[in-house]
Amino acid sequence: MKKQASPITSGILNVLNGVSIGVIVTLMPAALLNELIGYLKPSFPQIAFIGTIVNFVMILLPVISGLCVAHYFKMKPLESATLALVASVGAGNWMVNPTGGFMVKGTGDVINIMVTIGFGVIVINLLGDRLGSYNVLLLPVLSLIIAGGLGMLTLTPVRMITKYIGDLALLATDLQPILMGIILGILFAVLILSPISSVGVATAISLTGIASGSANLGITAAAFALAIYGSKVNSLGTCIAHFLGTPKIQMANMLKKPKLFIPVAINAGIAGGIGAFLEIKGTPLSAGFGSAGLVGPINALKGGASIITIIIAFLVVPVLLGLISKYLFMQTNSYMESKDFYLDYQ
Repeated sequence: MKKQASPITSGILNVLNGVSIGVIVTLMPAALLNELIGYLKPSFPQIAFIGTIVNFVMILLPVISGLCVAHYFKMKPLESATLALVASVGAGNWMVNPTGGFMVKGTGDVINIMVTIGFGVIVINLLGDRLGSYNVLLLPVLSLIIAGGLGMLTLTPVRMITKYIGDLALLATDLQPILMGIILGILFAVLILSPISSVGVATAISLTGIASGSANLGITAAAFALAIYGSKVNSLGTCIAHFLGTPKIQMANMLKKPKLFIPVAINAGIAGGIGAFLEIKGTPLSAGFGSAGLVGPINALKGGASIITIIIAFLVVPVLLGLISKYLFMQTNSYMESKDFYLDYQ
């Protein structure tokens, strides 16, 4: 008989799954279109509004994440809307304008969004229908004050955690290029499959040049590997979403079975080392995105890499590593199974 997950474990997985969908829905349009728009805008300035639209929706990550988590918890419309509001309060991507208004910038801190959503779920479940006819009036207010207030309190310490992780990546950049490439490849593959924002870390420490390219290729290798591992149980569109979208969609599966990080980390380390050897370069933004929207390859091209080098680094190497590791870890033994990587968005 299959062992049922505990309520706490199920709740954590619901939050992870919901935030994963929020990330892909709000960040992928910009990742897929911004570089293309940048190239086409000089000739077709009329398309600039598309870039404005996709960049605007990025600030809605906490709201969309809250709604997605609410869906997993099967919340009612009032509860879902309340959780979305709570998530936006703890995101940390807003501030009071001196003139009296508000300024909103960026996606916010993904970890603190999850923490705040967790507070919100607890408060909403505790209050439930206990407020009776006053539920519609008091539930949003009490949830915002209690859960949103707690989220604002945790924002600073959570940001410090992100900074410490960024400092580790910065330390790796001081090492020899190949070893640095291996470390950064592994580190950013783990980051992209965790609640931590890989883009946020890369931007915070201004990860550029070869260090950025290695980090990017680590994410790319992880994306192709995960797509290949789950190709038997996931649709073609879902598989493609791993490397043209984000491998973060596998976050819940990976955290549920941490041993799955081993083959992914091996692939990422090898790809990062090869990237350093080939002198693949990038920017802080491209470092955290991997191959999503061809951001990594395009920035590598801008950094001086040839088309052939880019094809080898961003396609040939990740695919070969994914196939080889699938054979070693899945087909020759039962270390992992395709169903470990199953994704259901129905």
